Amino acid sequence: MQDLISVVIPTYNGGKYIEECIKSIQAQDFPAEIIVIDDISTDNTVEVARSLGVKVIVNSEHKGQVAGKNTGIREAKGNYWFTIDQDDYLVDGALRKLYNELQDGSQIVMAKLRDFPQDNTQIQFCHKEPFRGILTGSTLFKKEVFDIVGPFREDIITGDVIDLTTRLKEHGVIIKNVDFVTCNRRIHDENYGRTNQENEFKDYAKLLRERVRLN
Repeated sequence: MQDLISVVIPTYNGGKYIEECIKSIQAQDFPAEIIVIDDISTDNTVEVARSLGVKVIVNSEHKGQVAGKNTGIREAKGNYWFTIDQDDYLVDGALRKLYNELQDGSQIVMAKLRDFPQDNTQIQFCHKEPFRGILTGSTLFKKEVFDIVGPFREDIITGDVIDLTTRLKEHGVIIKNVDFVTCNRRIHDENYGRTNQENEFKDYAKLLRERVRLN
């Protein structure tokens, strides 16, 4: 069977950016299926995605970005799994480079992201250099990893990466770090992390309390 990367895009009112995101995946030189999980957008996100010929699943109720990732895991036909935000786009050749890095027996590989501002007012919020640490847009998983550690936790809104990384370590699954950039990360006023900072602090506190109880 030919290797296939399933690329999952959780969306909500991303009509301004989703076309650029999808086209950057379609331009990759590696076989990929694109799955859009829409959280009942009120703009033209769904129409734009469907016009580009990708698979679109629209939630029956608001479930959030993390639940969208889990739906994407269940729906994925590929033996490799990748997720990207609706407002970001891939660098040419990114998926193949990530795939090649996994052929040494690794199960997960994480590259770097590069911030770019939507306009000049956002420059102050951008990392000055490429960076790693965010799974979305940078990290390729062998899909079997989720059979080992389970899906993303849907009771956590913004701390899902920390929780998943902790479970990966507990099961001895090592993330292989590489130095190339795979994704251009758009910085603007509606970034998920910036609009959910209050929930982020609550999630981190919740995870910390759980770790303290376990120890």
